[in-house]
Amino acid sequence: MPEITTAITATLSHFDLRSVIDILVVAFLLYWLLVLLRGTTAITLLRAIVAVYLAGFFVSTVFQLTVVSWLLRNSLPAMLVAVPILFQPELRRVLEQMGRGIGVWHGGSGRQVIEGTADAVARACSYLCQRHVGALIVLERETGLQDYVDHGVKLDALLTPELLVGLFQPTSPLHDGAVVLRNGRIVAARCAMPLSETAGEHMALGMRHRAAMGIAERTDAIALAVSEERGTISIASNGQMASHATFSDSERLRALLLAHYTTGLNAPLTGR
Repeated sequence: MPEITTAITATLSHFDLRSVIDILVVAFLLYWLLVLLRGTTAITLLRAIVAVYLAGFFVSTVFQLTVVSWLLRNSLPAMLVAVPILFQPELRRVLEQMGRGIGVWHGGSGRQVIEGTADAVARACSYLCQRHVGALIVLERETGLQDYVDHGVKLDALLTPELLVGLFQPTSPLHDGAVVLRNGRIVAARCAMPLSETAGEHMALGMRHRAAMGIAERTDAIALAVSEERGTISIASNGQMASHATFSDSERLRALLLAHYTTGLNAPLTGR
């Protein structure tokens, strides 16, 4: 304990204004980089790497594991080479945004934006359901869907029920795949979503429903699948899916979307 106190005192004695500025600059750069990576799957991998190293150093220090400590210390230079390779798409996106001068201070969705999104989606889905037009709509929440957006057709258009309905018309070149919504805007269309890992359980469902279930299993997104054969709307959220729920009332669908979008409730997704 005295050694720790002495070390802290010695460090603070060399602490001046330049040190404060140095720490603030590094903290800002790290935070900025984390914000840019937040919309990708890379952030999950980064958390895992940090957790493994922290746990390894803690265990090796407490139990005096010499070999483990040596391996962790000597693997750090290798990680400096591996990280750019693992995060190559994300690092490229960071550099592109730096070059274009795009701001990275993204705020969360306001209540008005969420309500507008739920209203537009509910009205569009009710219209598509009544006319037996298939659709797959994915609402992004905390977990970013940028990896899927990058492989779709980027739109960045204001969300309206009419535009959603038009995108899923059979004559539209963008009707296949999913439409991704973010902060009250249609980010991209024709996005390929991962299929459900519980394929046996959902084998009877179509590709749209299995894709809706797949993205709900991997992220906290809310996915709505409209069946053109049955004229029903299914909602996938938190790894669960409604059993072919029919929402003839757009107001009820809107209320259910608001509840799941804002609080992530695991309420039963059944239609009346």
